[in-house]
Amino acid sequence: MKLLLKLSGLIDALNERVGRLSYWLILVMVLISAGNATMRYAFDKSSNAWLEIQWYLFSAVFLFGAGYTLLHNQHVRIDVISSHLSKRTRAWIDLLGTLFFLLPMAIVIMWLSWPVFVESYRIHEVSTNAGGLIIWPARLMVPVGFFLLVLQGISELIKRIAFLRDLIPDPTEKDEGPSLEEQLAEALRKERGEAA
Repeated sequence: MKLLLKLSGLIDALNERVGRLSYWLILVMVLISAGNATMRYAFDKSSNAWLEIQWYLFSAVFLFGAGYTLLHNQHVRIDVISSHLSKRTRAWIDLLGTLFFLLPMAIVIMWLSWPVFVESYRIHEVSTNAGGLIIWPARLMVPVGFFLLVLQGISELIKRIAFLRDLIPDPTEKDEGPSLEEQLAEALRKERGEAA
């Protein structure tokens, strides 16, 4: 199990790094969007390539951030129900959900998207928009993003099994400090002079 936990740690580190890179892609996307809007409205010049770069970057953030989101347990769940369950029950739900829903879905999408990328690369597919970009980099993001999600799913499985065997503490209870919403609420309370 120690070897599997080490593998889990490596996968976590990979998705952490990719997720943090995605933060910068958001900044680049915003700058490109602002620059494109400025050129269009101030100088009446526009480019389909710049619009498509924004779409590519949005896709990259979404696809490459999926594993990072799972790593930080920030994916959508019904907390109203799960918050009333024991830690072990939640771990079993996570384990079974990952095994029977997340991994099969992610593997199928990864598997089916690979030939689409290969064909796009083979024919040097280009956007049908005037001045558009080549398509294969965007098509490659789909299998890569879902591969990262599959890896993180495997890491989460390892951690849930280790928790259920009492080898590690609950992996969903990471002390990452207060959320941005909690920080904002605290700042507003201080500003008003209210006690926490």
